[in-house]
Amino acid sequence: MLKEKEKIPNYQSQLPIPHYQDMENTTENPQEEIQADMYLKPKFKVSWQVVFAVLMFFYMYLPILVLTFYSFNKSRFSAGWEGFTLDWYVKLFSDSRILIALRNSLTVAICAVAISAVLGTLMAVGLARYRFPGKSLYQGVAYLPIIIPDIASAVATLVFLAALAIPLSLWTIVAAHIVFCLAYIALAVSTRLADLNPSLEEAALDLGATPVEAFVQVLLPQLLPGIVSGCLLSFVLSMDDFLIASFTAGSGTTTLPMEIFSRIRTGVKPDINALSVLLMVGSGGLAFLAEYLRGRSDQKRAN
Repeated sequence: MLKEKEKIPNYQSQLPIPHYQDMENTTENPQEEIQADMYLKPKFKVSWQVVFAVLMFFYMYLPILVLTFYSFNKSRFSAGWEGFTLDWYVKLFSDSRILIALRNSLTVAICAVAISAVLGTLMAVGLARYRFPGKSLYQGVAYLPIIIPDIASAVATLVFLAALAIPLSLWTIVAAHIVFCLAYIALAVSTRLADLNPSLEEAALDLGATPVEAFVQVLLPQLLPGIVSGCLLSFVLSMDDFLIASFTAGSGTTTLPMEIFSRIRTGVKPDINALSVLLMVGSGGLAFLAEYLRGRSDQKRAN
């Protein structure tokens, strides 16, 4: 019997003895493998919000891309593509009518924005800092040009000028543009003014500064980003205005939108496409500049 037992092999002795280090590695490796799999297998999940945003941007900017594409077309008409050219951009700078209309538009926009910047800043500060009878009524009336349609503003301005027997000219366009530029600049300045600490101006007055010195040296530098952004917005709106300018312009006075409208009656030509592209690039540059100034001022205020 003993000899038979000795012949039975001891399988337990042949099994490998587990080590504690190997057991620890086996417990830690699965987590590392899972994390490695997570990094190796990126998740490409596209939500419906992203799809909707992409479609909306494509829908909004597709006409601009088509307009830009056909501004380089050799053909005099936009019906078919005949080749790439820059002649239409070159011809714009030799077109006297376009240059005169551009000069008139720049004159109107610069004059209207310069006057509105002064009046709009004073109006916003007065409405925020002082109390007077009829303040709420005046505040509601001051921002009406932002709400009411342009056609209503154009007709009202024309009736007002006719009642006073004022002859229409380039300066009547300037006066009409001051009305809505004033409202936009005042709104931008009042928004900036609401975020400021009023104790800074009070501290300047307590230290012996006059109200004018406190306004110029303390309040105005803090309001400058709001003033600049409001001026840039008003400048773009003034350059883009057609209805108010066409109602208040005198004979022989033409702004750039009026000149463009008179030319597209017979069909859209590549030179108008090129002019539109340049206007969009300029307007976009001003918008980016305004956003940059606003972001920079917010960053400085946060620091």
